[in-house]
Amino acid sequence: MPPPLLTPKRADATPCAKFPAGMSPLKGQTALVTGAGRRIGRAIALRLAAEGARVAVHYRNSRAEAEGLVAEIVRAGGQAVSMQAELTRVAEINGLFDRVEQTFAGLDILVNNAAIFSPTPVGQTTEAQWDAVLDTNLKVQFFAAQRAAPLLARSGRGRIVNFASLGGLLAWPTYTAYSVSKAGVMMLTRSLARALAPAITVNAIAPGTISFPDDAPAIAERATRSAPMQRPGSAKDITDAVIYLIGAGYVTGQVLVVDGGWSIPS
Repeated sequence: MPPPLLTPKRADATPCAKFPAGMSPLKGQTALVTGAGRRIGRAIALRLAAEGARVAVHYRNSRAEAEGLVAEIVRAGGQAVSMQAELTRVAEINGLFDRVEQTFAGLDILVNNAAIFSPTPVGQTTEAQWDAVLDTNLKVQFFAAQRAAPLLARSGRGRIVNFASLGGLLAWPTYTAYSVSKAGVMMLTRSLARALAPAITVNAIAPGTISFPDDAPAIAERATRSAPMQRPGSAKDITDAVIYLIGAGYVTGQVLVVDGGWSIPS
């Protein structure tokens, strides 16, 4: 049986701020965010819920974080449910989308956010490390889009937002597999945009350095030195980009680079 859709029971159930009333452009729509338990995925799920969407919060290992996020969304007046899956197994991708369809009766938005970021220097990378990065960062996005496509087409307003990276534009030799996987996401996005048009738009976001409160100070300092905007990005910078691409009906096959100008050739 599908998990119950969580909805708010009491208007005063939480001390946190409520989602603003009367500002729900995504009301009636359903979104699935992969890797939504932490960091960027978490921020996206919160923003989509604040915009009125019902959100499927996918996680692999971050159960406590995902369930805490769902509770936060519900307390603020939104609707959400957490769903676990190991997405490198295609059977589990299919099972995840089955649960989304059973719980919400459809899907309008897929945010392919799940990824791993780990060092893979050329002389030291094992086959298992290479496969883990490419499978999680690229294979998963393809098969998730493949399984989502019929649901998104049926909705009449289907949107796929893939997550690439600045690492897909710049060569990061210590993170070779990651850079290759994210460059692949960019071409996958363009290929899917052609294959799934006109029913579904497919775009990607390539973030630069996005800073969170628990990050080491050196991360923000590096972005400040390297980006013309002289600051790291924030979660809001990314969620603004997601909302733009969801609303942009005549934009498809594009990679929106959100890096403070870091990738501009000098």
